[in-house]
Amino acid sequence: MSDSVPEATVVEETVEVEPEYDPAAPAPLNVPRTPTGNADVDAQLERLGDADHLATDGHLEVYEDVHRGLRDALTALDARPGPPAPPSTYQSRS
Repeated sequence: MSDSVPEATVVEETVEVEPEYDPAAPAPLNVPRTPTGNADVDAQLERLGDADHLATDGHLEVYEDVHRGLRDALTALDARPGPPAPPSTYQSRS
């Protein structure tokens, strides 16, 4: 007979802890963004998706950036020369 004590086996139980629900945590809105056909405008609309992963206080920077980009895109559309004016059918009467 031996004086040694058999080694006790320790079984560790793992308890899964579910993450707490935080209503203030960033959550994607999953709002569909339909392409407009204008690459500049579409790029700005896609940028709105960046706000999905930010806390609310970070949204303002994204919204201001998108607003600035949309304003620039619309200004560029106004600056493009339009089609030439149709020729006048009236002759100058003096």
